[in-house]
Amino acid sequence: MSDDAPLFGGPGMRPLNAFEGFGIEIEYAIVGAADLECRSIADIILANAAGTGAVAMERGLIGWSNEFVLHVLEAKNLVPAARLEDLVQPLQGEVAALNKALLNHEACLMPTAMHPWMDPRRDARAWPIDPHGIYRTYQRIFETRSHGWTNLQSLHLNLPFADDDEFARLHEAIRRVLPIIPALAASSPIADGQRTAHRDFRMRAYGANAKAYPLINGLIIPDTVSSQRAYEDTILEPIYAVMESVDPGGILRHPWLNARGCIPRFDRNTIEIRVIDTQECPEADLAVAAAVVGAVHCLYGDPERLGGDMSTAELARIFDSCVIFAEDAMIDDRAYLRLFDYPGHSCRAADLWRHILENMDDSSGIDPARWTPIWATILKHGSLARRIEDAVGASPSRERLAAVYRDLCDCLQYGTVFIPGEGG
Repeated sequence: MSDDAPLFGGPGMRPLNAFEGFGIEIEYAIVGAADLECRSIADIILANAAGTGAVAMERGLIGWSNEFVLHVLEAKNLVPAARLEDLVQPLQGEVAALNKALLNHEACLMPTAMHPWMDPRRDARAWPIDPHGIYRTYQRIFETRSHGWTNLQSLHLNLPFADDDEFARLHEAIRRVLPIIPALAASSPIADGQRTAHRDFRMRAYGANAKAYPLINGLIIPDTVSSQRAYEDTILEPIYAVMESVDPGGILRHPWLNARGCIPRFDRNTIEIRVIDTQECPEADLAVAAAVVGAVHCLYGDPERLGGDMSTAELARIFDSCVIFAEDAMIDDRAYLRLFDYPGHSCRAADLWRHILENMDDSSGIDPARWTPIWATILKHGSLARRIEDAVGASPSRERLAAVYRDLCDCLQYGTVFIPGEGG
């Protein structure tokens, strides 16, 4: 969906080279501090902080902005960060500051990618400020009072490119890493008050939110492209053509209408990765982002790894398995495992990630030593989705869900990693 605060570049500014800077956007739900029910007060919070009618506020390095619905706020770094570790304290500090402001409304921020018992038809309220009619158009065309539109919080990772060559290489590297990201990042196993059949139910809901117009989501994994022109011709223009009959004014005719797992933002020379579930605290979010950056750089920095044909359908098969099983997904595509020099013919996704992380160096600008403790926790205890499942049990009551998600809210407030039995 649209945004109004580009993280990178602008008229007259030099585009950054690949891996020269990073942009992070993290979405959080606003809930009642006592009952954890969705609280649609994002407009009030921003208005109190930045003035009547505000849709964003800037607080130094970090800015807050609105999302499609009133119970969600997004935090982002306003200028590219040279190192992801430089964002840990600013983001954590802003979470604490916003939670302090929310206390005046008996509310707080909730992490993870989905509210565990939200009813979108009852709880979703769209953002009321809509001067260009974008939100109204989405509501008219799509079934937006659904999980796939109103109950999905994610981390968006923006990686820059300087020219067409860097774009094509970076896009190809990202599309090959996308399938295994849910194995590390899944945090949404609960919806409608019960365990789902997917550890990354957010991506299941997201991928099905525009069924009548399948070109919008595609297979989530994008096809290979060789240039910006090729991307516009083969991916964007077909989407726009399909939408002309229902959007004759072209209100949605923008690159953000494309809902694949990574989308180029040619207006700011970045590719935005969208398949990372929000974790329990900023440090965990950034640790996952660092792992993704390192894996992408591993492929980007070695042209031989980007050779050969990796079909979108096969990559999507791996991705779909990771959406369901996360770290327990079995990967038996030998060509895919060879991308990362994995020695076996098949493995669990967790074992592939362990191999990638253990062999990661700092050439991408990522300091593996900084993130190894959190990576080790994820590999030992599982994705956050797995840890949530372990904590709530097979058939959780509302009371049990509330207790676990209250612990997760504490993890967000205090910047701690969630381990079942240890709370926040």
